[in-house]
Amino acid sequence: MENFNKPSTSIKNWAEDDRPREKLVTKSAAALSNSELIAILINNGSKDKSAVDLAKEVLKLGHDNLVELGKLSIKELQQVKGIGIAKAITITAALELGRRRQAAATLEKPVVKTSRDIAAYLKAVLEDYKYEVFAVLFLNQANKINHFEIISRGGITGTVADPRVILRKALEEDAVSLVLSHNHPSGNLKPSRADIELTQKIKEAARYFDIKVIDHIIVSQEGYYSFADDGLL
Repeated sequence: MENFNKPSTSIKNWAEDDRPREKLVTKSAAALSNSELIAILINNGSKDKSAVDLAKEVLKLGHDNLVELGKLSIKELQQVKGIGIAKAITITAALELGRRRQAAATLEKPVVKTSRDIAAYLKAVLEDYKYEVFAVLFLNQANKINHFEIISRGGITGTVADPRVILRKALEEDAVSLVLSHNHPSGNLKPSRADIELTQKIKEAARYFDIKVIDHIIVSQEGYYSFADDGLL
């Protein structure tokens, strides 16, 4: 027999001050907890759980850490009962927007001055990948960033980071210098022999087009490593 005395899990039945949307409007987004913000993305709960309850379970998947949550795939988010593909996609999209905002904020003045400046940007963009990606920053004469592009995914080898592809893009973007970059999901920041050999290969190829490779930066959650700072360029 249905229990008619059981309180409803719908947020609509909560006190107005406790509803995430109303709280955001009357107070501010900053006044909401992570679970309340995610509950707004989820929009509605399940038969037995409110959107906030589901949001708390989603956060637990990421060990209550938004950085870790951002690494989860759509399929992994669906491990929470009540989170279907639509809700998982919405959460993933919101986390990606947050990541891009963070990355953009580090380059309000998009001029490369130090390895620390560019590493902050690269770390925000690349650190959450669970596999290696190789990316390039294309700079103009004033060291301003004309273009950023991930060249390859899944490993760093001479095949996937083909100098011809990089230099073709450099010419298209009118770049006079390049910053190579890749991530180390393991956290280790020490460059491998393959990293060093590939850097020299691209540097040598670029020289024929009067394009300079000014740095190769490796990023991970542990920090960053600069080839230029360490005298490898």
